[in-house]
Amino acid sequence: MDIKTLELDKVRAYWPKKIDLEKFEKQLKLAISVGLKVSKSAVKRNRAKRQIREYLRPLLRGGKIKEGFYILINARAEVLTKNFTEISQEVELLLRRSNLFLE
Repeated sequence: MDIKTLELDKVRAYWPKKIDLEKFEKQLKLAISVGLKVSKSAVKRNRAKRQIREYLRPLLRGGKIKEGFYILINARAEVLTKNFTEISQEVELLLRRSNLFLE
């Protein structure tokens, strides 16, 4: 899996002019991408997305991920052969490497 992040504070030139800037700066958006190259079967791709989303859900509710980022998690083909525990460990490792966990 790969992770790509965009820190909103570093790209102020792209900020909208008519929106409350404090609220915009504190938002957190997550996207999970499992492409056709991973599997042609939508059932398999959706299962992988659900497993990643289910790991992220308690982290988001508990406020354990930093705000002010757009985060894209891009799954690769090996995600189909892994179980939930392995996927959770890999997503956690990616978030820690990107310094997105609140300690």
